[in-house]
Amino acid sequence: MAEFTAKGANILVVDDDDDIREIVHILLAREGFTVREAANAEQALRRLDPLPDLVILDVMMPGLSGIELCREIRTKAMMPILFLSAKTRDVDKAEGLANGGDDYLIKPFSALELTSRVKALLRRSMVYQPQTAAAPPQTVQSGELSIDLATGAAALAGNPLTLTETEAQLLRLLAQHRGDVLSAREIYEAVWKESFLPSANNTVMVHIKNLRKKLETDLTQPKYIHTVWGKGYYLA
Repeated sequence: MAEFTAKGANILVVDDDDDIREIVHILLAREGFTVREAANAEQALRRLDPLPDLVILDVMMPGLSGIELCREIRTKAMMPILFLSAKTRDVDKAEGLANGGDDYLIKPFSALELTSRVKALLRRSMVYQPQTAAAPPQTVQSGELSIDLATGAAALAGNPLTLTETEAQLLRLLAQHRGDVLSAREIYEAVWKESFLPSANNTVMVHIKNLRKKLETDLTQPKYIHTVWGKGYYLA
């Protein structure tokens, strides 16, 4: 597998030590990264536009500390943050990670360790995280109706609905296939998990009617669960 480089990634280096900033800048530029610098938290906040792909952040700085700056950055964005610090205690590392940091590197550090940590954080952010972010939503919203796809729990205008287990699973099925017309057979076999018989059509119809009573203000003009005669039902 080819080595991950993320060349061109934009990295913001925040440290009040001019020498440290210069060393980090040179090491990262050699790897093909674009590097911006800030000598303190105030400069860093001004240089978050455009957002960098990664921030390297000193812990001990005059004015706003690195920990405080990390918390402030986390209110704006979720790019990886690597702390640099001369503080070596486990409790210091834990504080940095608990306040939004993704990794913690102790000064002095080697060039190889710095670039390896940076590449690992960028790989996690650019390669693996987008796959997780693309996961389907867990809640379906239809007007004032909200349905939890994991459980079938639902709320109307923010008020939780009292549903039977069967009603919850029926509504969940319709939400999973929102906009698609599902036949009585498809609904019955998915919710009741039994083979469909002609009498099961009435079972589905009764449960749809009971659901509508809990969802609709006007049963003659339903907003949420619609019937397509001769074909089935769908959630708008």
